[in-house]
Amino acid sequence: MFALPVWLLLAASTQPSDVIARGGVSLLPDPAGLGIYGQIWREGASGSSPVAHMLLVSFGMAMAIAVGKITISVLSAYAVAFFRFPFRKLAFWTIFITLMLPVEVRIIPTYSVMAGLGLINTFTGLTMPLIASATATLLFRQVFLAIPDELVEAARMDGAGPWRFLRDILLPVSAANVAALFVILFVYGWNQYLWPLLVATDPRLDTVVIGIVKMIGTEAAVEWQKVMATAVLALVPPVVVVVLMQRWFVKGLAEADK
Repeated sequence: MFALPVWLLLAASTQPSDVIARGGVSLLPDPAGLGIYGQIWREGASGSSPVAHMLLVSFGMAMAIAVGKITISVLSAYAVAFFRFPFRKLAFWTIFITLMLPVEVRIIPTYSVMAGLGLINTFTGLTMPLIASATATLLFRQVFLAIPDELVEAARMDGAGPWRFLRDILLPVSAANVAALFVILFVYGWNQYLWPLLVATDPRLDTVVIGIVKMIGTEAAVEWQKVMATAVLALVPPVVVVVLMQRWFVKGLAEADK
């Protein structure tokens, strides 16, 4: 059930656009049509950047979001779990409340902030507003709270400072959770549509998701063969990430302490 649409996408990418437009797609790929992949990789479709460039932008965006979210979430969770400072609980609940506000609700003020900072049509503006994650912070906080007090005291007696305790004890303990969150956040960043559509009007910053939408354009002049082939290529990086990290991903989701 899940594989059939993907297989149909692959088969359609090797067949002429007029066949796709009139709904006569064969379920068997045409080997003679595989050359379309090399063509769109180098040239893209009419009015779009080369697919290789769009994939590179998407990969950079997904990596920046995943790594940024994990880094900020680990540090913020570490602070609220182990440090005692004024308004610590207020800081935690403020982070928690942001879960109630989806991206669509805060999209206008976020855009206003990026415009004020001069980050429209920049890679920084494309990624910065998306690298904070309340969900990841809560997950890491729960993992850190499960660390025995005896381990914390032992590390303190051995002279481990805050950074060494984080690096040598907390990060190895939460490695499976980091891997699981990396997979989820990479796919989240890869699939972003609304924010890149608003903040990046420069074709050089088109992600592959935006590129596919631009390829469709007006239905009267759609090069469906190229659209299908681009969609197939867009599936490859997230699938590779999930397959390579599957063992860690499952282990992270099955952690009893979570």
